[in-house]
Amino acid sequence: MTEGSPPLAERLRSLRKEAWPEVQITQKQLADAFGLSTGLLSSWENAAKPTLPPPRRLESYATFFATIRSTEGDRCRVLPLAELNEAERQAREKLLKELRHLRDGVEETDAAAPKPGLVPPPDHLWQFPEGQDVIIVCARLPPYLLDHPYANPESADYVELYTYADLDSLIELYGHIRACNPTNRVTFRTTDERNRLKRDEYNSHLILLGGVDWNVQTRQLLDWVNLPVRQVERDGDSGPLGGFEVTHPDGSTGFFSARLDDDGHLLSDVAHLYHGANPFNRKRTVTVCNGTFGRGTYGVVRALTDRLFWDRNQGWLNTRFGGAESFSLISRVPVFNSPGLTPDWTLAANRLHEWPETSTA
Repeated sequence: MTEGSPPLAERLRSLRKEAWPEVQITQKQLADAFGLSTGLLSSWENAAKPTLPPPRRLESYATFFATIRSTEGDRCRVLPLAELNEAERQAREKLLKELRHLRDGVEETDAAAPKPGLVPPPDHLWQFPEGQDVIIVCARLPPYLLDHPYANPESADYVELYTYADLDSLIELYGHIRACNPTNRVTFRTTDERNRLKRDEYNSHLILLGGVDWNVQTRQLLDWVNLPVRQVERDGDSGPLGGFEVTHPDGSTGFFSARLDDDGHLLSDVAHLYHGANPFNRKRTVTVCNGTFGRGTYGVVRALTDRLFWDRNQGWLNTRFGGAESFSLISRVPVFNSPGLTPDWTLAANRLHEWPETSTA
């Protein structure tokens, strides 16, 4: 971590301890509100040996301490900016300017403002060791969905990406991983029953997009790992929806599936995230992002790429699964006016099943 500023560390500690004398805020309460570990927040407050919080964390501090309403309710939280009134917005801007000054040692300028781009922490799921290959594997669309002229290799206008399933998830994730890992070779490809991965590809960091209906690598990989989750295939467009069946330690089972309204419109999907050691090369990882429908797959991808959610969702993963070599999360992906929305994993209602079922953090 970057060496910090003792004056900033002292100010952050004083905010937590003294901002509102009538309210006692612990490091754990504030860390939970920010979606962080208590140890990381403590390191920012340690004036004797501080570490430097990233600029976006100062925005969280400024928003939180702009209003005592951040402490109301059953837990502390960072209010959305849209919920702040004018006085609170002004207090936020004043505090943010002060914290940036303490962090950078200069008055706020355009150069000191947060810059676009992705700077993930080293414990982020999509951050890989330098120089190691990453392969994103999508399903190839079945033949009955390849009737577009651009999907025909014989056409002069052939576009290979027209043959990919979960294309929105692929574009979202490929760009994000490339930006986060500029020194790594990141590639993508499709797979089907006749087009399996090559021998050397199995030894890379594997990211599998899409469920067992079409992605044969997802189906085969989940058979290799000791995971109490089984994806049940959909039975066509008009048959049973399919979903995820889980087996609990006591032998009981549960089943989670998408929700549709009476007209067949999707109200919410179910998504699955699995991450663990690659069974073919223990020094690499495998990650599965799938859903009952495509919006579930896209939702679980967006959970860790959406700039408004990726830090809090990653913080929750680190807190919940920090000591686990492998883990699994089944979550609800809300759908509103057709688009699938990014799930917030810090909300218990969005988490349907967690494995290991006992926290290892």
